Amino acid sequence: MMYELRAVSKTYGNGAAPVHAVRDVDLHVDEGELVAIAGPSGSGKTTLLQLLGALDRATSGDVMFEGRELSSLGDAALTQLRLETMGFVFQQFNLIPTLTAAQNVEAALAPVGLDVDERRRRTAAALQSVGLTHRSDHLPSQLSGGEQQRVAIGRAVANSPRVLLADEPTGNLDSETGREIVELLASFAHEGAQTVVIVTHDLELVSRAPRIVRMHDGRINGN
Repeated sequence: MMYELRAVSKTYGNGAAPVHAVRDVDLHVDEGELVAIAGPSGSGKTTLLQLLGALDRATSGDVMFEGRELSSLGDAALTQLRLETMGFVFQQFNLIPTLTAAQNVEAALAPVGLDVDERRRRTAAALQSVGLTHRSDHLPSQLSGGEQQRVAIGRAVANSPRVLLADEPTGNLDSETGREIVELLASFAHEGAQTVVIVTHDLELVSRAPRIVRMHDGRINGN
């Protein structure tokens, strides 16, 4: 099991009107599984993804990752965990506009401490995996929205993370391109045996996911 969440809640603020973003969630995600977390805006799905990605800490409950309780780890250990085991894809592509596609991917590998040749090898492999070898020397402004998101995915998988977490990855794309991006993300679970979690408000886009977790008002309605 990759993740096990037990009675997990996340509350923001402690004044007169606290926000209960996630409420008493139980969830497990197996290694190599493709899971879609779906729900309307404000349902808590992005907060849940942040807890899975060790980007935030639960207010109560246990978030277990590969048998480790994340709240027991310090900030430095969480940073190292994210660097070594997780890749993130967001709605905003967050590419550096002055760098080429290849340079954007390679920049994400800099903190890992690899030598130049290994960084470039992994960069080339990542761009090949997202079908963008022929666009590696192009700036983001020279790429379509779908191509920019593919670069962002390549950047996320360049270090071969065991988990790929995507937050509304199709939000800035048209429907056809969005479906292509979802299929690409799914391929990393099907072919690369990576655990992939996709957060979205669009059930149609993830209707082919083997498992859909529906959220509403911070709670899981279907699991």
